[in-house]
Amino acid sequence: MNDVYGYVRVSSIEQNEDRQMIALKKAGVTDSHIFMDKQSGKDFHRVNYEKLVSILQKGDLLYIMSIDRLGRNYAEIQNQWRMLTKEIGIDICVIDMPLLDTRNGKDLMGTFIADLVLQILSFVAENERENIRKRQEQGIAAAKKRGVRFGRPESKVPDNFKSIVKAWERGNIKIDEVLEKCQMSKSTFYRRLREMRLKQRDKSV
Repeated sequence: MNDVYGYVRVSSIEQNEDRQMIALKKAGVTDSHIFMDKQSGKDFHRVNYEKLVSILQKGDLLYIMSIDRLGRNYAEIQNQWRMLTKEIGIDICVIDMPLLDTRNGKDLMGTFIADLVLQILSFVAENERENIRKRQEQGIAAAKKRGVRFGRPESKVPDNFKSIVKAWERGNIKIDEVLEKCQMSKSTFYRRLREMRLKQRDKSV
């Protein structure tokens, strides 16, 4: 007996997968047969997708909500679709696009229409990914012009930094205690230490 699977993908941990899960369960996919990745669709190097592919067998059925949940790379979507349907021999049903249901229209005309729709949708998926990337870059550039700083905030040097350093250099306290007192990572501490010594050297010149 052939198995029925579902694949869910969201681009980040913050995004909600409920809509996809509801659609797959409504289609009859059980929880144990649903594989989910919280990862970008730029390529197919995803842990749970690869796990799913490894267990698919000829005649199985795979449900996905929409083609962009499979991926957002035009060429890779085409390659994966061909690998799944031709090499492994499974059927795929794209829930929000009935024309992309390989169980139907297996004649020449049906295959032609499905291939055409797949090419259009995969192109749209990649184009949207590029638009998202451009909007993000434009947003970051605009924020930087406004003075917004990205990345982790700089660790503030404590007022007693010099005395902590002296105690450490004398061997009175260990590096772990130094980091705890300064509330810094080891790399930040050594960077701050170099900066302090450079300032002291410049003053002595």
